Amino acid sequence: MDSAKRRLQLIQSSLTPHVPQTHRVLVLPDDSQVSISHPVGENTTVTRIHIDDQPILDFRPLPISAALVLSAVGTPNELDGNPTPKYSLLELSALDDHGHQAVTIPDFWACVYLLWTLLHAQEHIPIVFSLPPTVTTSTANSTELIDYLLYSGLGRKRLGNSQRVHDTAEANCDDQEIIFLSRGAFWQGAGSGVQWGNARGWLRGSYASHTSTFPLTNSFTRSPLVIAAHPLRPPNPRPGDCIYKRFCAPVGQSIAFHALDLKDEGHVSAFHRWHNDERVNKGWGERGTMEKHIAYMRKVLDDPHILPIMMSWDGELMGYAELTWIKEDHLVAYVPEGAKDYDRGLHLLVGEDKYRGGEYAQAWFRSVTHYLFLADPRTQRIIGEPKHGNAAIMKMSIDGGMHVQTVFDFPHKRSAMTMNLRERYFKEDMLT
Repeated sequence: MDSAKRRLQLIQSSLTPHVPQTHRVLVLPDDSQVSISHPVGENTTVTRIHIDDQPILDFRPLPISAALVLSAVGTPNELDGNPTPKYSLLELSALDDHGHQAVTIPDFWACVYLLWTLLHAQEHIPIVFSLPPTVTTSTANSTELIDYLLYSGLGRKRLGNSQRVHDTAEANCDDQEIIFLSRGAFWQGAGSGVQWGNARGWLRGSYASHTSTFPLTNSFTRSPLVIAAHPLRPPNPRPGDCIYKRFCAPVGQSIAFHALDLKDEGHVSAFHRWHNDERVNKGWGERGTMEKHIAYMRKVLDDPHILPIMMSWDGELMGYAELTWIKEDHLVAYVPEGAKDYDRGLHLLVGEDKYRGGEYAQAWFRSVTHYLFLADPRTQRIIGEPKHGNAAIMKMSIDGGMHVQTVFDFPHKRSAMTMNLRERYFKEDMLT
């Protein structure tokens, strides 16, 4: 009887269409889930991208590698002898079993996001849009998508007549149509925002729509610590607003930054509890009563050169940060060769012990830096001032991508001046 039942189950299984298993790769800032599957019965190299279980696009590696040659174009080293990395060419195609369909810009950006999550070690991803074997036209709106890549800066074509393509086993691939996706451009926010009709970027809410295009207008600060001319800064976000959100694959959680809100009991109680922790007080020196801490927060909120934020992992508060404009900050007097108009600074604390160190520390620290570079494309440097003798915070700064520029003395402490440069930050593999 048991053997007959097993045979029946096998027959039923063979008659039931097999649904490929999907694997979640990332969660978008709008909480949509992006996953992949490997369609059954098709080329085993094909990977299908899904957003909230809806299939969007297929991709597969071709037996071709391509390099984005720049400085060697027009020299004897253009084809051979230059160190430009070569990467496998990916073919993007419409879905054979879902017909001829257009891909929206927000969905396509999400697909690019998935590719960079999987291939984050590469500086570029060469892609082509190709003809699926069962349809007579290419991906429904490939022309629109190519324009989007090129005009947003998410992708670029090769220079001049460079022929840096290898192992051209498939003659139907036209080298002229190769687009090189750029890792650095992607993480700088290319292709996201209201101008592209794509609200899935890491900068969140209404604050994201105006800060990165804020005009250059002169302003002035006179305080007991600083006298400085500087650009007018955009108003800080409304208390409680979410300003940044990003899924961090190494820890499998999303980090979010919210503007400090004195009316949020969670914010106030966490701030008070953290500053009365001996570990935090050792670095910040702000132990005290609730009244003292509320007064401190009010002072910070009234200071236009400081943006105080609360940080959380999947909704659980974990830390606090003060993000500053260096030209209006007391640190300005110590910056070698002077501060630039859009230099940013940061003061950080992790309140919850379980989020200290390791992959969590690296992820949230690099996310803070990421936010500061996204908030204004004119920001070229992030500058920190951790206590020089604090080995833990120095290690966290270095692991987070900073380097030590110099050592200097405040009246109250010896500090290391740490820096992260925009060009280096986005050139390297900082965000995974």
